[in-house]
Amino acid sequence: MFIGSAGTAFTVANNEVGVRDLIRQLGPTDFVILEGTGGLETSVASALAAAGISVAIVNPRRVRDFARATGRLAKTDRLDAEVLAWFGEAVRPEARPLADEHAQALEALVTRRRQLVEMLTAEKNRRARAPKVLHRNIDEHIRWSEKRLSMFDDELCELIRSTPLRRERDELLRSVPGVSKVLSSTLLAQSPELGMLKPQVDRRNGGSAAI
Repeated sequence: MFIGSAGTAFTVANNEVGVRDLIRQLGPTDFVILEGTGGLETSVASALAAAGISVAIVNPRRVRDFARATGRLAKTDRLDAEVLAWFGEAVRPEARPLADEHAQALEALVTRRRQLVEMLTAEKNRRARAPKVLHRNIDEHIRWSEKRLSMFDDELCELIRSTPLRRERDELLRSVPGVSKVLSSTLLAQSPELGMLKPQVDRRNGGSAAI
């Protein structure tokens, strides 16, 4: 962890003892930046939020782009944390409430759907270059992927429409020309603040820390 305002770094384990130690070293005015790591950050973020410490979970790609733009390309745990702290101070990402179980399920389905689309595209590209003897095998995998993709679309639709609030937001988004059910699902999963925006809090008096 790197504390931007103090310019100090320290390490804690990603377990119950380590998280308690982390919380002891932070205060209510601190603002913690966590990089999204596929769920490994969830327990830390939950504990920090429960302790009244503001948390923002940011997309790793945004941080990598920031690092490239500022010439900070070295890769060590300490430097990665330092870049996250600088990113937090420069960009000031908004803290938002942790996703509930329903929202986490929605985001997981959207992420898996994107992975399937990438796999399907790769297989179609692979078929175009593959010798004819492999076409049948690749075609079978393409059909399986397309079937799974259709099932994910149905699951996404069912999950969204299972709660009145998300159903209402989905209908509102899809009323906009050009917004498909897939785009609407993605927006609802990755931008849960839609329709819930609040005035931003000025955190200039607090520190920015990153893990």
